[in-house]
Amino acid sequence: MSLVLAGLFVLFLLLGLPVAIVIGAATMTALNLSGMPLMVVPQQMFSGINSFALVAVPMFVLAGDIMAQGEISKRLVAFADSLFGFIKGGLSIVSVLAGMFFAAISGSGAATTAAVGASLVPELKRKGYDPASAASLIAASGTIGVVIPPSVPMIIYAVIAQESVRALFLNGFIPGVAMGIGLIVVALWQGHKRAYPRGTALNLRTIGRTFLSASWGLMAPVIILGGIFSGQFTPSEAAVVAVNYAILVSLFIYRDMTLKQLYQIMIRAGVTTAVIMFVIAASSVLSWTLSSWQVPNQIAQYALSLSSNTYMLLLIIMVVILLAGVFLETASALIILTPMLLPLAAQMGLGTVHFGIIIVVGLAIGMVTPPVAINLFVASTTSGLPIERITRAVLPYLAVLVLVYLLIAFVPLAF
Repeated sequence: MSLVLAGLFVLFLLLGLPVAIVIGAATMTALNLSGMPLMVVPQQMFSGINSFALVAVPMFVLAGDIMAQGEISKRLVAFADSLFGFIKGGLSIVSVLAGMFFAAISGSGAATTAAVGASLVPELKRKGYDPASAASLIAASGTIGVVIPPSVPMIIYAVIAQESVRALFLNGFIPGVAMGIGLIVVALWQGHKRAYPRGTALNLRTIGRTFLSASWGLMAPVIILGGIFSGQFTPSEAAVVAVNYAILVSLFIYRDMTLKQLYQIMIRAGVTTAVIMFVIAASSVLSWTLSSWQVPNQIAQYALSLSSNTYMLLLIIMVVILLAGVFLETASALIILTPMLLPLAAQMGLGTVHFGIIIVVGLAIGMVTPPVAINLFVASTTSGLPIERITRAVLPYLAVLVLVYLLIAFVPLAF
């Protein structure tokens, strides 16, 4: 029946059905053929989304959308430019740092790419930067959006693995910063190779002015993450605080958003959340089915029989995660792979938090790896460039992200 389920999954994917429908239809068909009563489907769908931790998902999506549409993201970019714009190719550094700043607010790779891209792409073009390389760098920086906390995929993983969201958030900083440093190194090398111009001259008065202008945006991660790690509120409560803070700043402090625009953003965030929740619900049925058939344990035993070398097994797991990220949307891949690979990771001696970081970073890299590559599509939209040009330009950044991924997996620091 596991082979039947896998065959149906591939067949429905080839037919072009949405991933959530593919997961649900393949699982229901396999359950029906196995003689299992289908009443279990709605029960497991409800059980999969009946978690208080998942309240954070729609809230962080909404907070990220509000901040991306308003002045917050633009002022963060201006502050980063005042610090590093004087370096040759400095706007490339600004692109990465802006992505890291926004990652600490939004929890979404696509939102980070959209916010930074809308603010920086026109300026990068005006300063003579290669448009495709600039757009691909912003897309690659967007992957940090789901690694540096808050992170929607980390919340989903924590629910599945029954792990602490706080522990995952705490261990997301070092991998996120390492990814940012890797991208900056490649960006600076390309800046010198292509003789990119210097940006804003270093000026303490400009730094002070842009810092004050961006201070409300800079306070957002301090409030959100400070509240979580100090124990003042849970990640779910922090997400609600983030929404209220974003609305307060956009409507009453910066005054760059109308109530009509806020309503439209809420509708869009609701649609995004509905898609994510439907994927989680459908994938929960699949996870329950695989567990009932003992598939994860069988996979673990089979993998352990192939090799006793822990490093080789970890490398195989990483390749599987990268391939899944190439073809599947992040939430879908996360919910499918976690129950299947977590038992194997446990038998290899990997901690739950370390494995969570590995799977989230691996799937984040999939956001800039075609054919799915949601960040590349967002960058294409904001830059007006065809996806083919951006895909070719992203290869150097993709290579350094994979290198950092290997370091994160094989050199655990604080997991």
